[in-house]
Parts: sequence; C-alpha cells; structure tokens
Amino acid sequence: MTTTTAPTDTQSDYRSIEVQEFRLTEEPFYLPVEDEVELFETAYEQQIPVLLKGPTGCGKTRFVEYMSWRLHQHLGDETQGVPLITVACHEDLSASDLVGRYLLEGDDTVWIDGPITRAVKAGAICYLDEIVEARKDTTVLIHPLTDYRRLLPIDKRGELIEAAEGFLLVLSYNPGYQSALKDLKHSTRQRFIAIEFDYPPRDKEAEIIRNESGCTAEDALELAKLGEKVRNLKEHGLGEGVSTRLLVYAGRLIARGIPALRACQTAVVWGLTDDTEVQRSIEEVVTSIFPE
Repeated sequence: MTTTTAPTDTQSDYRSIEVQEFRLTEEPFYLPVEDEVELFETAYEQQIPVLLKGPTGCGKTRFVEYMSWRLHQHLGDETQGVPLITVACHEDLSASDLVGRYLLEGDDTVWIDGPITRAVKAGAICYLDEIVEARKDTTVLIHPLTDYRRLLPIDKRGELIEAAEGFLLVLSYNPGYQSALKDLKHSTRQRFIAIEFDYPPRDKEAEIIRNESGCTAEDALELAKLGEKVRNLKEHGLGEGVSTRLLVYAGRLIARGIPALRACQTAVVWGLTDDTEVQRSIEEVVTSIFPE
C-alpha cells in the first residue's frame, strides 16, 4: 500500500472546500453538567479518541455539535467550528459506506470518498452515532485511526491515508440497549476514553427545556419534574425513562398554546410506550403535575 501523509496540498484544498457543508453556522445551545467540556477539549488536543455513553435523548449529539463549534480556535477561525461529519450507524453499514467506493459516472469509473475518508482528509471530527448498531467487521476498520498511527486503510485503492491535524474519532452508544449481539468488542472499547452522560439535574434540565422550547420557566420546571418522576417508573415496566428531547417537544407544544396535559400526553405518554398499563401509570404522574 502507498501511504498518503497529511496534510498535502490536495487535502488542504479538501478542508477549505469539500467540508464547508459540515461546518456549523450558529453556536448550538449546550449546558455543561460536569467536566465533559474540559475532558473533550483535552482529548482533542492530545488526539485521543472519545466514546460517549448515555441514554436516548440525553444530549450526546448536541454535545458533539457544541464542541465542534467551541473548538474553532484550533483552526484559527473565529466564526466557524471544526468540521463535523456525522454517521448514523445501522446494521447494514458496510466498510464501503464509511470509506468510499467506485461508482459509474458516464463511461468512467470514479472513486467517491465516504464520510470517514472525508473527515480524515479534512481534519474533521467524525462522529459515529450508535456505533453498536454497525456490523462488527465494519468497526474493526477504525482501529488504525485510534492509536499513534492515525491511518485509514483504503484497500480498494491500495492506500493508507494519514489523518490530517484536527481529525478526531468520536463514537456514541446507549448502554441500555446492549446485548450479547450488540456490544463493543474489547479490542475496540479500549482504544477510547469514555465520557458517561445521563439526564441532567432538575434545575439544569429545566433551563434546557426553557431555552430549547420557548415555554415559560414555570412550565419548564414542571416538565423537568415530570421527567424525574417518569424515570422512576422504570421499575414498573417502563423500558427507558423519558428523554430530555421529548420534554422539549412537550414544551414546544405548550409554548404554542397546546394545553399542558394534552402536550404531555402526545409527547411523553404516547411517545414512550404502547403498553396501556404503563401509559396509565405515566398519565397519573402527568395529571399530578399538570391537573386539568
């Protein structure tokens, strides 16, 4: 294999042109809960891959978006963040989906870079969301990128591409969905530092709900209280607690004039489960906070 070192002139052009669509144009709202911002910044500076673990809708993706924006100083750009390329992993995700493939273009066969190749060349953050959903033979592909080599093998082209400065690999998954068939291999897990996420404390979650939904501070606090109480129902048949995302959706409905009880019914009760017994339990919690 031939090795392409970074950054070459071609890769510099790639950074300046091809990844503009992956730059955030506005600062995402993110409210730090502990020291996750400092941990991520240090990992970025030290080129240490990062694994984010936490339940659905607790802010993992928003955190990565926020850090992409926050790290703009590493590119010397005061208005735009580090490029962020996100891949939503699924069980049919192949190595070619990540790296790239040859495609027919008229009478010619041309190579089209995949998202991870784009990120490697451009010095972007590559975020593989819900990595445990991907095929295990696909995840092995990332191993050479997660140690001192920082290399991406492209077997179909006989190339090894060295990651450009600024490249960082970030994975996420929900430990609550783990099974024997959907878990990270130890050889993959031990290549990352791990940052654990959970739903924020009531006061911070209320601030997030108010900011993201536009509802009143009072309604936001009541929705945060609802989130706490519903999450305590996990011992009574609820598979997973209500996400901050769903509470924000309820807040948006309330802010636009939908009665609070109805907003919580559609966003929380029906959004969480189809089990009628569990629905009744959640509705009781909702009515105790938002009586008719």
